[in-house]
Amino acid sequence: MNSRSLLAAAALFFGCLSARASDQWLPVREISLEVRAGSPLDFSSFLPNETINAGHRLIAGPKGQLAFAEAPEKPVRMLCASLAWSPASGGFPDHDGADRYARQLALHGYNIARLHFTDASLMFGRQKDFDFDPETLDRIHYLLAALKRNGIHWIMDGLSSPRGAYGGYEDRWDANGNLKLLIHLDQVAFAHWKTLQEKFLARVNPYTGIAPIRDDALALVILANENGIEFDGIVHDRPGKPPYDPVLAAPFNHWLAKRYTSTEALAKAWGDLEDDERLEAASVKLPADRYADSPRMRDLQAFIVDVERPSAARMSKVLRDLGYRGLISTYNNWPTVQTGLSRRDLDAVTMNTYHDWVGGYSPGSALLQASSLADSANYMRMVGAARWLGKPFIVSEYDHLFWNRYRYEAGLVMPAYAALQGWDVLCRHGHGPIALAYGEPFPHKKAMLPYAIALDPVARAGETLAALVYRRGDVATSRITIPFAVRGEEDLGEDMQAREPEQLTDLALVGRIGLKRSDPSRLDIGVAQPRTQASADILAEFRDIGILPTGNATDVESGRYESDTGEIVLQRAAGQLRVSTPSTEAAAFSSLREPIDLGILRIERADGNALVALSALDTPASLADSRRFLLIFATDAQNTGMVFRDSEEKVIESFGRLPVLIRKGEVDLTLARTAGKWKLSPVALDGTLRPAIEIGKGPISFRLSNDTPDGPTTYFLLELED
Repeated sequence: MNSRSLLAAAALFFGCLSARASDQWLPVREISLEVRAGSPLDFSSFLPNETINAGHRLIAGPKGQLAFAEAPEKPVRMLCASLAWSPASGGFPDHDGADRYARQLALHGYNIARLHFTDASLMFGRQKDFDFDPETLDRIHYLLAALKRNGIHWIMDGLSSPRGAYGGYEDRWDANGNLKLLIHLDQVAFAHWKTLQEKFLARVNPYTGIAPIRDDALALVILANENGIEFDGIVHDRPGKPPYDPVLAAPFNHWLAKRYTSTEALAKAWGDLEDDERLEAASVKLPADRYADSPRMRDLQAFIVDVERPSAARMSKVLRDLGYRGLISTYNNWPTVQTGLSRRDLDAVTMNTYHDWVGGYSPGSALLQASSLADSANYMRMVGAARWLGKPFIVSEYDHLFWNRYRYEAGLVMPAYAALQGWDVLCRHGHGPIALAYGEPFPHKKAMLPYAIALDPVARAGETLAALVYRRGDVATSRITIPFAVRGEEDLGEDMQAREPEQLTDLALVGRIGLKRSDPSRLDIGVAQPRTQASADILAEFRDIGILPTGNATDVESGRYESDTGEIVLQRAAGQLRVSTPSTEAAAFSSLREPIDLGILRIERADGNALVALSALDTPASLADSRRFLLIFATDAQNTGMVFRDSEEKVIESFGRLPVLIRKGEVDLTLARTAGKWKLSPVALDGTLRPAIEIGKGPISFRLSNDTPDGPTTYFLLELED
């Protein structure tokens, strides 16, 4: 072996040392992951799903929040299960599996599910257009019925795959094909999309007796996933290829001709026309660099808005003509000023967002290994600023991705702030949010992977906490609303990527934010246009006029943010997020230099970064009075035999295999409660209650280790007796 090979081998060896330290990584022993009914992880008794019928159909209430038709004034929070199956992850389950899976979702606290890439699954291996695989179609229909029987509503994409329902393609889950762009511009492509809705959504489901598009369970249709013109261009960026598809040139020239009556008028506005560019000859070029600011780019943004808004209206009409009564959305990512204008007429706003995005599963894929608290939860704030006030807001995808070691933060960051913002649906993205067992014989189930939260104990602990913090309503909605004034096209600048400034979106850490069509001169409170203000000045004004409590401890300069409710505190420099409510107290921390006192729960010491949460399980849920508590302790998890190319574990070489390993951890906890007798028992990942590991009388204080006699876990049950 030559010296270069020796160095490469040494790098691989040292890069995987942390994953091989057996004394620090504990193998998960569970095989079954089906939560036992009546166990501490069965939330169905206090988070029941009602029978779905005409009265229990989801609508936009008068205040612009999701509600049931029979009680339009009462907002509801929907915890969403992402069902993005493919053959690599096992595909849609058979009838028995669907029954078990839907029941498990209900036990976990989910009340809505998003079906994603159904078009790809239906057309997998098919050679003719719209020749759906009959077994897959039957399984999807049966799953929809099983979800509905368990009170779980549906969100569905009108189009997920850029291959649509065209036959003869084997890359349906890849970013190939330009159907998402062409449906805006080409009648044949639009007709293909329309036929897809007719043949799938409008086809009668034999297990419900009604077509999904007319079913009360269908709450939302996303016309096409991530189909914004600019984002689609970024997805298809390739070296040496023009940034914008030539198919845009003719309609762009037509649009310019209507706006500018002559080449001279256009040249005066832009100042950079080339010699061969003539408006009369329709030879004006698309921008050569999407990241170069220019008047040409400003007009391209205005053109895109003028294409995307009527495109969404035309697609929406197709669904309405087929009998659909539910909500419609599209353009569910890319929180730019341009896309905000394209979304303003939609029934609801849907957005996708990720922290520490990963591009794929191949060796060499990389992430940053950064904490989301280090940038004050920017991935949450970005989508918060894309919301239009007065409309339902749905996070159709989010994740803090595996193998980031700080991903325990997601279980508190997103649910807590989603609740504070009053968002309507929260959907952590993955092949599926749960699995029925470890060891399923499918390529994407043989190890934890990005975009696959079901096998990850850390992500699952976060989803468990989300059911309490978000859906149960443990965290309250903000009492203040901070509108970001929007005038219209005049808000577009020369930067295609322009979005709401981060020094203003940090207002989302204090109160509700969102876009509002408004004349800035008539804006009583909020963020004016142009965006020349700073959040510290706005908050100071709020204090002066009494909107923000005088005791609010927010200090923008130091990176400390307290919600107006007083329940959430983010400390950027310390890498900590704290939540203190009557029903749940929790902290996510990358360091613990001193104890964290949350009220009832005090975290005295920890041997590493983690998420710790205490939630009351009794009804009513009160930490001060309850006798049963779920304690969550999540550190990190990796696969057996994971290999990295670097010591910081940013670049993956191999994802390894099962069993999953949980990083060993300890915390010292004290509760401001006393009891005649108390005991602490581990709860297995399937909800099985294990023998007590701590028993005491009087004051409640103990050292908690996730290294339990029956194997590592993220859950514990604390029980008090008089």
